[in-house]
Amino acid sequence: MKAMMIKQGGDASVLTLSDWPKPEISAGQVLVQVKAIGVNPIDCKLRAAPERFPVQLPLVIGCDAAGIISAVGAGVVDFKVGDEVYFSQPGLAGWQGTYAEYVSVDALLLAHKPRAISFVQAAAAPLVLITAWEALHDRARLQAGQRVLIHAGAGGVGHVAVQLAKLAGASVATTVSSREKAEWLTSLGADKTILYREQNVCDEVMAWSPGGVDVVLDTVGGQVLQDSMAYVRLCGDVVTILQPVPDFNWGEARLRNVRFSFELMLSAVMLNLPELKRHHAQILQRCAGLMDEGKLHVQVAKTFPLTAAADAQRYLERQHPSGKVVLMVE
Repeated sequence: MKAMMIKQGGDASVLTLSDWPKPEISAGQVLVQVKAIGVNPIDCKLRAAPERFPVQLPLVIGCDAAGIISAVGAGVVDFKVGDEVYFSQPGLAGWQGTYAEYVSVDALLLAHKPRAISFVQAAAAPLVLITAWEALHDRARLQAGQRVLIHAGAGGVGHVAVQLAKLAGASVATTVSSREKAEWLTSLGADKTILYREQNVCDEVMAWSPGGVDVVLDTVGGQVLQDSMAYVRLCGDVVTILQPVPDFNWGEARLRNVRFSFELMLSAVMLNLPELKRHHAQILQRCAGLMDEGKLHVQVAKTFPLTAAADAQRYLERQHPSGKVVLMVE
């Protein structure tokens, strides 16, 4: 089969289209013929610095995909040949990534593809759905009536988190870089948009939610995460998908008794945690129902063929598009 692989870390030019052995499956696994592949920032980070991750080179990277099951291993009872599925299985810890024509998948991670959407739309969804769901529901324990600030709401995780928070009955503010993005997120349900290049985020948040918001979801890191400690309410929640910088000042968080949480959906595969894998599949299945009902939408910004994976990653890194980038397998 054909796959996009790397033999060393570097810029997007290290991605190479190569012949790769078609995966074999063991008990508890399925073989998926890939139709479309979601491109995520973690793919670019792994490509740039594979030494930071539990991988061996050469490596097929990728986390998200949607496709059709072509073979089923022993002990798999919930899926059969011909089923349309979507999933997030990072190419880490011995697993092959998804930038390929076929991939063997742990059946614990699988969910049936939403019927109402295409393979391209489905491939864009898994990692961001799981990340946003876990951040809001499992880490922050979001409740109806709370006020939430979501940084970078037009990003992959951000625009899904805006919708999930609204579905949970929360009021949502979000930071954006342009008026066009602000209009789009308002159409997705955001109650307040903050143009961080033109407006003071702290002033805008405090005017909207005196005393601070109940929950901050950070998808940016750095100074944005540091500043967030000042406008979450006393005993509120801050959840980040990134690692704080080494000189991060925890004084404000401690003073305000902030409950701080990390969200890293990669842990299920990296640490081989069966219950967490099942939880991921349950999140995807629940979100599939919401998408079939028209209550949840994952935006596809642009598509590329699998053979142009390097161009797709460059586009993601340079343009920071609204929504997701997807590779299509011919």
